[in-house]
Amino acid sequence: MNAIKGLLTWKRTLITSIVVIFLLNIFSFYGLYTNKFYFFKIDNYLFPILSIIHFVFLYVLWFKINEHELSDPPMRTLEYVLYGISLVYIYKLVDTLIILSSYSEFENHIIPSSFLPIGVLILVLYAILLLVTFLAIVYRKEIVGTYIFDDMNQHVDHWNN
Repeated sequence: MNAIKGLLTWKRTLITSIVVIFLLNIFSFYGLYTNKFYFFKIDNYLFPILSIIHFVFLYVLWFKINEHELSDPPMRTLEYVLYGISLVYIYKLVDTLIILSSYSEFENHIIPSSFLPIGVLILVLYAILLLVTFLAIVYRKEIVGTYIFDDMNQHVDHWNN
């Protein structure tokens, strides 16, 4: 883990996350079997919509680290939503793996030559996305701090008479 953290600092993790999410947003419209982009399928818009929440979490993490602020309840909520979105990432990773493993079943059909290279690229991008998502959460715990549930109003100024 320390080798990965040495290679991917928190800034590199955020930049890698942004690049990978951007590429996967493009590939969410791509059909591996047909080598075409489908913009009129509503299912293809699920990943880009969920990635907005991921971008917001990355922005909040960047802001908290740069301003040396502590974690707060809205950030906690964003992180918990990101846990759920990570399940979608795992689903998409497994789905891509199943599609790639079906290559031998369709040998008699016309499959584009880009099927395996782009399929493997998408698979690797989902694996990288899961890794940098996990790393972003680790960096949040280390740099920003843990969530304090018992004293949520610790930074509220009280009126003194």
